[in-house]
Formats: sequence, C-alpha cells, structure tokens
Amino acid sequence: MHVKAKTMAFSGLLLALTVIFMVLGSVIETSTLFLLAAASFFVGIIIREFGLRIGAAFYAAGVILGFITAPNKFYVISYAAMGLYIFLVEAAWQVMARGPRSAQRKSFFWVVKYLIFNAMFLPGLFFFQDFFFSGNLSLGILTGVAIGGQLGLWIYDQAYEYVQRHLWNKYRGRLLR
Repeated sequence: MHVKAKTMAFSGLLLALTVIFMVLGSVIETSTLFLLAAASFFVGIIIREFGLRIGAAFYAAGVILGFITAPNKFYVISYAAMGLYIFLVEAAWQVMARGPRSAQRKSFFWVVKYLIFNAMFLPGLFFFQDFFFSGNLSLGILTGVAIGGQLGLWIYDQAYEYVQRHLWNKYRGRLLR
C-alpha cells in the first residue's frame, strides 16, 4: 500500500493528539468525556480527508496505542466505542452518497445513526450492567439511562457535525496545503 508522505505525517500528528487526549482524560477527570469525544473526532477527520481504509488504520492504531499508553483502560474502551460509531456513520454516509438522491435522505441518515448507536449501546447497557454500574438496576432506571443515552448521542453527533463543518473547514486549508 502506497501512502503519501503528507497523509502519513498528518495522520501521525492527529494520532499523537488522539493518544494525548486519551491520557489527559485519565489525568483531568472533569473533562474526560470532552477529551475522549475530541479524540474520536479525529477518526472522522481522517476518514473525510483520506478515505475509509486510512481511517480504519488510524482508528486501529489509536485503540492499540491507547491500550499501551493510557493508564485507564476503560477510557480507551470508551474512545474505541466513540471512534467506531464515527467510523460506521462515515461509512454509512459514503454508501448513501453513492445511492439515488431523495428528499428524505437526511431523515434516513438519522435513523441509520440511531440504529448504529443503539446496536452498540443497548446490549452493553442491558447485558453488562456490572461493568458500568455498581450492581443491577431496575428496569425503570435502565430505561431512563437508555433515553438519556439517546439524548447524549444527539449532543455528541451535533458536536461532531459542528467540528467537521465549522472548525475543521476553517483550519484544513492552512494545515493541508
């Protein structure tokens, strides 16, 4: 596989930032979710700039380096879930972009996003309660957490789209000359 030097250098810089954000998430406990989300946003930047293959390699390298360097492995698992969500959403968008145009594409894409998220979130929530909580929770509390997760996905996805549309588009011309 032939990778251009600029692609390799830029991906390496973002990978270093990804690992730094994961490690800082362990150090600065109050900003853990923000730092892990920011680290996972780099997966989307790489995919949009260089494609799914390089994005998959970037994502895998981020998870592997996170397990090697980050002191809290649970945060690496959280990054892996967030990065996988972004990878799958970007892949779904690329598949949808090849299909016919329709007025309902945006609505359908949101349905796909929620299906991807819930395929990852709900089994973890219901089958691995002991991993996330200090005991078994009642069905009512689990339902509340599941609804809260849907709201959390909406916030996370809006933040990701903001970073891609506004922040990244503002700086990409300066960084990728």
